[in-house]
Amino acid sequence: MITSGKGRLMSDINVTPFVDVMLVLLIIFMVTAPMMTNGVKVDTPQTTLQQMDIDEKALVISIDASRRVFINQYQLNASEVRQKLPTILDVKHTGDVYLKADKSLPYGLVMDVMAQIKDAGIEHIGMVTEPVPVKKAGRK
Repeated sequence: MITSGKGRLMSDINVTPFVDVMLVLLIIFMVTAPMMTNGVKVDTPQTTLQQMDIDEKALVISIDASRRVFINQYQLNASEVRQKLPTILDVKHTGDVYLKADKSLPYGLVMDVMAQIKDAGIEHIGMVTEPVPVKKAGRK
């Protein structure tokens, strides 16, 4: 046992190994975090509706400004959604699906993709929008 000069037990905890491990984990997360953010660049419309909770594992179907359709990261043509969606995922066990469309797209294209998603067997489709930025009141 380790004792101090007067015969008492030393009760100090050595935290150096703990700090070393935490610093290594911090560096690992700092390096890997930017690599984990992936997605399709879509300029969604802004609304004043309240934000709802979205499941992290939910399926996101995106339509970018070039009219390319993405199911998470899998790209396909807009006319292929009805045929390929059931082969990509199990539509009977899929919960909510979120549609994220660029605001510059024509309404008819977005509605056509929504109809194809419904025809593929998905019942619940959520539309993704961006919240309107809150304006701060300035002093005069």
